[in-house]
Amino acid sequence: MRIHDKIFQPYISADLLQKRVGELAQKVAADLGDIRPIFVGILNGSFMFVSDFLKQYPYACELSFIKLSSYSGIESTEHVRSLIGMDENPEGRTVIILEDIVDTGNTLETIYHIFEEKKVADLKIATLFYKPESFKKNLKIDYVGFEIPNKFILGYGLDYDGLGRNLPEIYQLKTDTN
Repeated sequence: MRIHDKIFQPYISADLLQKRVGELAQKVAADLGDIRPIFVGILNGSFMFVSDFLKQYPYACELSFIKLSSYSGIESTEHVRSLIGMDENPEGRTVIILEDIVDTGNTLETIYHIFEEKKVADLKIATLFYKPESFKKNLKIDYVGFEIPNKFILGYGLDYDGLGRNLPEIYQLKTDTN
């Protein structure tokens, strides 16, 4: 599949994504028990993950979103910009961040700082995709859907210069070696 000037190939099917999202939702629910969390989705990329996760989360919860950005094209700019914030007061609450992808950890570090300042009781991170090869921070990630290689992916909310978010599966950038 061609998007802009790049070729992408199928990587993770829609069925496998749904299965893994359901497993993550059940694991978080089992760990939290009767605690009513605030789930915070990181826009724009997490919107499909958040939607499917919440459909499978069996207990009462609240939802908010924040928008952070650190990508330009297929490269991380390594500079995170906070664009919009949440309205709910998370002080003293359990907050679960629902992130689409963790690679360098720069966005995650910003998230930790934001919620430290807000004095949350407990902060947990759930990411659908994690790139351990490019992770540069000493931060805890509580729930991981898929560990993936350090290759650019799109679909299921993830984009390449604005396109591809609507794809129900994940595609990986095709390189000469794959």
